[in-house]
Amino acid sequence: MEEVDVEPTITPGGTQTLTEFDVKWRHWHEDVDRCLQDNSFASNKHLEVICKILLGDEDTLLEHKDLLGTWYHFLVTRLLFCHPTVKPTELHYYAQSCMTMFLDSRSAPEPLDSILLAAFEFDIHQVIKDCSIALNNWWFVAHLTDLLDHCKLLQSHNLHFGSNLREFLLLEYASGLFTHHSLWQLAVDYFDHCLEFGRVYLELQIERVPLDTERKALKVLRICEQRQMSEQVRSICKIMAMRALRNNRLGSALSWSIRAKDAAFATLISERFLQDYCAKGTFSDLDLIDNLGPAMLLSDRLTFLGKYREFHKLYGEKRFKEAAKLLLSLMTAKIAPRSFWMTLLTDALPLLEQKEVIFSADQTYELMFCLEELTSSLNTPSPDSDKSMQEEDVELTKVELLRLALSRNLAMAIVKEGTVET
Repeated sequence: MEEVDVEPTITPGGTQTLTEFDVKWRHWHEDVDRCLQDNSFASNKHLEVICKILLGDEDTLLEHKDLLGTWYHFLVTRLLFCHPTVKPTELHYYAQSCMTMFLDSRSAPEPLDSILLAAFEFDIHQVIKDCSIALNNWWFVAHLTDLLDHCKLLQSHNLHFGSNLREFLLLEYASGLFTHHSLWQLAVDYFDHCLEFGRVYLELQIERVPLDTERKALKVLRICEQRQMSEQVRSICKIMAMRALRNNRLGSALSWSIRAKDAAFATLISERFLQDYCAKGTFSDLDLIDNLGPAMLLSDRLTFLGKYREFHKLYGEKRFKEAAKLLLSLMTAKIAPRSFWMTLLTDALPLLEQKEVIFSADQTYELMFCLEELTSSLNTPSPDSDKSMQEEDVELTKVELLRLALSRNLAMAIVKEGTVET
């Protein structure tokens, strides 16, 4: 049998032009066709079938459609063996004809078929539209559109959604991610890349994130702080502060209220701390109170709480004169709430009973004035008062003890100061 060359000749290095390739391919095609017409492969049916495939015989290709699988596999085969130099503008025609030839009358085109036909027609908008309808989420559509936009292929497809098509689809995809319990943080990055409406969408979505735990709340808070979303920061802190307060976690509640810069709520929690102290005789969450720093200036009550704790530290360190000066300033500067004056005066008793004179005569006079001002209000009966007779007797006893201690301290202070002057 005569040996036949059935491969098209291609110049090494791929330097030949498309026209040169087409001429050589046609010559090769004619040689193969001539071999088939001459029955050169008649002795071997398999070789004959291969020869027909190389010629792009449509009937032969369709007889083996089960090996092809889909019409676009058929399209690739047909173009390779029949039209290897097909022009891009002709792709849609061949795709349509291949689909018609491959699918029988009982097979309806699937959504993917429409998407591929639109792609062969280079109708970008139709591809995106069909994908939006056919696919069950926005992932592919959003990323495809983003890629096309970066390639400057969507300039003529900006729609009237208030923003361009790329941003519209990214916003939709990111909004869907926000509903997922573990993917919502990923959505934030998508919103960041939507320059027109990304921040607005993020502000709306961030408020819907359930703050199940403090750890999650801190994640949300960090996102908001990094983007200077002050309203959302305050809202999150208030929610967490209120939740902590309901669970009687005063330290956490105070920490959140300080972070929110909410003076009213910080005042309320400081009151609770003071009530708790009056009931138990000790402070809870000492680490937080000891390290308030400039945050104590958020409200007068918080300032008092921090300074009152400072008084206890000075007293514990036996720095009695400094403790006495601070205690007196809390009352005279009207920082301490009137309801807490009796507690402060009671705290002054151990200092008044020291062997060493702690309060000077002037300081003692000021304490006496505060006591008289307090007792004048105690002597005035209040219709809302719910104090029992026993509680009133205890207060009267405290007042008498204070008067006695103040009188004794005043005498000692006068003698000491007179001796020093002499």
